[in-house]
Order: sequence, then C-alpha cells, then structure tokens
Amino acid sequence: MQFLVIARDGTDADALDRRMKVREAHLEGAKKMHACGEMINGGALLDEDGKMIGSCCMVEFPSREELDAWLSRDPYVTGNVWQEIEVHPFRVAPLS
Repeated sequence: MQFLVIARDGTDADALDRRMKVREAHLEGAKKMHACGEMINGGALLDEDGKMIGSCCMVEFPSREELDAWLSRDPYVTGNVWQEIEVHPFRVAPLS
C-alpha cells in the first residue's frame, strides 16, 4: 500500500541544528529504501526563504504497521526532528 507522509520539523531555535545533525543518516536510509522500492520519492518542505521546515515523501509498505515501524527508527524521528507527522493512504498516478 502506498502512503503520503507529511512531516513538519519543530519550530524552536534548535530545530534546524537537529535536522542537520542526523540528515546524512536519514538520507542514507532513504536511499536504501528507494533501492528496495519502499521510498517512491521524497524531499524537504521549504519555507518562503528556502529553509528546510519538514519533509514529504511517498512510500510503499505492505501495511500501516510496517510504515509505523520505519518511522519509529528513522533518524528524523529518533533525533526529534519531525514534530508533527501526517500519514495518508495514497496512490501514485501512472504518468509514464
């Protein structure tokens, strides 16, 4: 099942520092997920000034429970970067 994940970073003064501290580990995990078909696409949410304030990704897992298991171990969750996470069932349009 495909899901759309919208995750917003904290808004405190240390939020960007927390993100940058674990960003490489998060991206490394996303690359592995992409290679095995779990990460369809993703990227950073930006504010009007181009500052990273969250993330959005399309993922595919057999169940919501498996998606939740991924979230529980992602560096942006364990590193306290993502403060608000929305998960929606989703279907990627067949555009190609």
